[in-house]
Amino acid sequence: MDRSSVNIRKARVGDIPSIHQLVNEYAAKGEMLGRSRSELYEGMRDFFVAEREGIVVGCSALHVNWEDLAEVRSLVVSQELQGMGLGRDLVTACLEEARELGIAKIYALTYKPGFFERMGFSRVVKETLPHKVWGDCLKCPKFPNCDEEAVLLEVF
Repeated sequence: MDRSSVNIRKARVGDIPSIHQLVNEYAAKGEMLGRSRSELYEGMRDFFVAEREGIVVGCSALHVNWEDLAEVRSLVVSQELQGMGLGRDLVTACLEEARELGIAKIYALTYKPGFFERMGFSRVVKETLPHKVWGDCLKCPKFPNCDEEAVLLEVF
C-alpha cells in the first residue's frame, strides 16, 4: 500500500461507528480501553482518523486533561495496515494539535512503550502523573492492577 493513499484528518460524526468498531475490536483483546458510542460522540473533537478510499482504517485522540497536560489515547490502526507508519502519522497529528493549543506535556498509557519512545517519549512511573488522569482507569476491567506503561513527551 502507498501511504499517500491514506488521509489523516479530524474525525466527523459519520466516523464514530467505524472508530467504535476499531477501538472495541482491540479492547476485546485486552489491548486498550473500550469506548461506548456515547463517549466517542462526546469526545469526537479529540479524534483524528486515518482514511483510505473513504474507509476509516485508524484513529487516535488528543484528550486535554489540564492546562499543560494532554493524553494521546485510543490509538489504533487496522490489523492489515499496521507497520506502515500510520500510527506514527496519527500520533504526529495529535502532537501538532497539542503544540497549536499550547499544551506542554503529552502522555500515553500503553502496552507498546517502544513505539512511543521511537517518537521521543520517555517512560515514566505512572504514579508521577496527576490524579486527574486516572478517571478512565476506574472503567477499566484491569483496575487497579494496571499493566500499561506510562510515557511522556515534553512538547515545549
